[in-house]
Amino acid sequence: MCKLCDEGKPQDHTGSQLGRRDFLKASTATALGAGALNLFTPRPAAAQDDDAPEGSGRRGRRYVIRGGHVTSMDPAVGDFVKADVLIEGKKILAVGPNLRAGGAGEIDARGKIVMPGFIDTHHHQFETALRSFLANGLLINDGSGSPSANPTYFEYILLTFAPVYRPEDVYISELFGGLAQLDDGVTTVHDVSQIHHSPAHSDAAIQALFDTGRRAAFGFFESAGANILGTNPDNKYPTDAPRIKSQWFSSSDQLVHMIMGGEVYLGDPTTDQSWTIGRQLDLQIAAHILSPFGIRPIFDRLAAGTGGNGHIGIGPDNLFIHMTGMSDTAWQRVKDVGAQVSIAFPIEMNMRHGMPPIIKMQSLGLEPSLSTDVEVTMTADFFTQMRVCMNMQRMVVNQMVLEQGDFYPPNQWPKPAAGVAPLLTTRDVLRFATINGAKHLRLDKKTGSLTPGKEADIIILDATAINVAPLNNVPGAVVSLMDRTNVETVIVAGKVRKWKGKLLDVDLNHLRRQLENSRDDIFAAAKVPQDLYR
Repeated sequence: MCKLCDEGKPQDHTGSQLGRRDFLKASTATALGAGALNLFTPRPAAAQDDDAPEGSGRRGRRYVIRGGHVTSMDPAVGDFVKADVLIEGKKILAVGPNLRAGGAGEIDARGKIVMPGFIDTHHHQFETALRSFLANGLLINDGSGSPSANPTYFEYILLTFAPVYRPEDVYISELFGGLAQLDDGVTTVHDVSQIHHSPAHSDAAIQALFDTGRRAAFGFFESAGANILGTNPDNKYPTDAPRIKSQWFSSSDQLVHMIMGGEVYLGDPTTDQSWTIGRQLDLQIAAHILSPFGIRPIFDRLAAGTGGNGHIGIGPDNLFIHMTGMSDTAWQRVKDVGAQVSIAFPIEMNMRHGMPPIIKMQSLGLEPSLSTDVEVTMTADFFTQMRVCMNMQRMVVNQMVLEQGDFYPPNQWPKPAAGVAPLLTTRDVLRFATINGAKHLRLDKKTGSLTPGKEADIIILDATAINVAPLNNVPGAVVSLMDRTNVETVIVAGKVRKWKGKLLDVDLNHLRRQLENSRDDIFAAAKVPQDLYR
């Protein structure tokens, strides 16, 4: 997939990640420095590529996924114990039992679950090179002197590491992190790339999103850390947004689109400027809204329509990330205007963002989408996100119900009182992970469900595997039992990207070495010792 091919202008992809059998060149820094961003050279064909459906995703090419347990996530389509999905080019043509496919290629999905790909509405992919560095850390040093107080996210990830990133570091982290999630069945991401020290950094992030070959929203956020330290003289946030949209996102018919980052903790002038530019460009506006950093009073003013220059207010074009610790009045305004909320359950629980606000959303009749946030602390695996979401909500509600009694017979097992939030089900969590994510990124007309006419973003999950068989409940198996090893096939806009458990078109060993080299350079530039057992 590439920007020009998506626009109907086929390109020769020799030397590109987007053609088959390509990999990253070692001369990344030179290529970026020259403004080339043509970072790939051909590699030999891999044996596992040979029996994948030929020409998948190309206009007019048909194939059918046969005999799977089809979970459409569209109530109008329904679910099927055994059915087929017919695909032509990028789109789903039909869903149902015993479809006639007229000589189309076939994928045998017997014993497999066929469903929409997962959608991650908030992921900082530029941090991939720093995976697990902050496994014990909090957001900000709390002065406790504990292992969680140092290192922390604000002091190390934002103020120490992020400012030393070069465009080539941005590129390889974005690419590798995106491919890792593609392997996990996450077919769409909102990449919150707070690493825009210069237009070259922005272009590197965007190029990597296109080169990954999955659906994405490019989040144009600030120059993290460097904007505080004043070490980013080439920073063009937020004024580079018109150039970026014109250069990269002139078509609505491509895999990657743009979201405007509008962080409110950067100060009223920046909020006013970024939100105004975003609305002038008709972009969705996203922002982290959470308990620390003094955000609650700022958000109360936005909810009242007096944010920024005194005239900025929230609206249906907003996507708010976390929403921990906000006032009831602000929450009511979020509901009234139809803004969206992305919850990163594991990260919020680990890094002291505040209680993930699922119970509050339920009380208002709202539903979240799911997001992974930062791999410096927690995996971007979406099976983890779904399980933590469900387990956290059920833990809280179950304890609330138990405490209605006194733990002594006959009051040790009380009936839930009126108004107590219902327990989440596996079906609920699957909805959060798929169609809700599409709605929250303004993509629900294209993806998020197996609906005829939508683009074919599909995952095929192995329910015959040792960790799942025998299959007794489809949503239960996906949410409660599966992991990335069950992701057998991944399809994005009709194109098969993972086949029989292996990503196609990439040399992961070579890319991993590039990522490791980038990591070493980042640590050296930041003057942080590399210690695997600190």
